[in-house]
Amino acid sequence: MTLLVFGSTGQVATELRRLAPEGVFLGRDQADLSDPAACAAAIAAHAPSAVINAAAWTAVDKAETEVAAATLVNGDAPTAMATACSALGIPLIHISTDYVFDGSGTAPFTPDSPTAPLGAYGRSKLKGEQGVRAAGGIYAILRTSWVFSAHGANFLKTMLRLGQERDRLTVVADQIGGPTPAFAIAKACLRAVTALQGDPTKTGTYHFSGAPDVSWADFAREIMVQARLDCMIADIPTSAFPTPALRPANSRMDCASLAVFDLSRPDWKHGVAQALKELGKP
Repeated sequence: MTLLVFGSTGQVATELRRLAPEGVFLGRDQADLSDPAACAAAIAAHAPSAVINAAAWTAVDKAETEVAAATLVNGDAPTAMATACSALGIPLIHISTDYVFDGSGTAPFTPDSPTAPLGAYGRSKLKGEQGVRAAGGIYAILRTSWVFSAHGANFLKTMLRLGQERDRLTVVADQIGGPTPAFAIAKACLRAVTALQGDPTKTGTYHFSGAPDVSWADFAREIMVQARLDCMIADIPTSAFPTPALRPANSRMDCASLAVFDLSRPDWKHGVAQALKELGKP
């Protein structure tokens, strides 16, 4: 199997490189997602047996002022990839987000729950989903949330840094979701590739997030406990930490359909332990 991955240094792409070192990984210098036509051309040139899109515009707040740029990367580029994959009859795995939902209520969102993004980032990711579906090919859209790992910029690494500098931190406690280890997402992507190659009828949209669901504040507490940092976490409401882009209060996702790929929700606490070990923490 020849695997083509868009992304090279991001959290999920880094884990994919470890799991599938024989794959072809395209960084921004080789395939810039702000040039959708170039992405489609790269697929045609490499003629792979499967494609994973592990690259995206992830600057949620910045998307509010750079809407066109975020939409090009998150919306138009995946659409071009999907069209190229459809022409070759090969699977595309596309990573999406809980931000396509409005975060209302407390019930977990299912893959077919109505979408209603709160901001530009969510709208750009939703456009990408719509383009992937409209291409009419073989695909799996994996919506995930709160991605963390030992590399890149993410909540776990931020908490570790601040926890070493301070003895008290305030963290939002009224946003609930499932922290998701990047290595688990990478494994899920590869599992989906194999499944779709064997049975294209498994094409569809799936949810993949860590368990159990938790608040950002409780996520932070677990990080401090496992890292043995004496830093108190104080709960605050979202209103006390305003950001340019609105965040969904409810990021719970129903992941039952993962059974199609023989997958279940990963234990994020175990993921924290693995990330800390990689970082050389106790």
